Amino acid sequence: MEAEIASGMNGSRTKVRRLLADTAVTTVVAEHKDRLGRMNTELVEAALSASGRRLVVLDTGEVEDDLVRDTVEVLTSFCARLYGRRSARNRSKKALEAAAAGE
Repeated sequence: MEAEIASGMNGSRTKVRRLLADTAVTTVVAEHKDRLGRMNTELVEAALSASGRRLVVLDTGEVEDDLVRDTVEVLTSFCARLYGRRSARNRSKKALEAAAAGE
């Protein structure tokens, strides 16, 4: 059993990659579908199904309207990009401050 708490926007999640690559894992359980991946989780589900595996989503309380779901996905993508820039700027600022302090 593997557990991971991470954003669905992060594609370099080592635990999830290892889990999806392991054919001995027959069932992948996600609390929310958007925690597994913000977009195209249907492709992951189809790939698992093609190899005789399955995806189980515990909280299926999501919007079924395609237009609303697509809008939420686009907004989520924009927010992730904005927060990523802010995070990079903050890390750069801390590195410069540490270099100036002689650490």
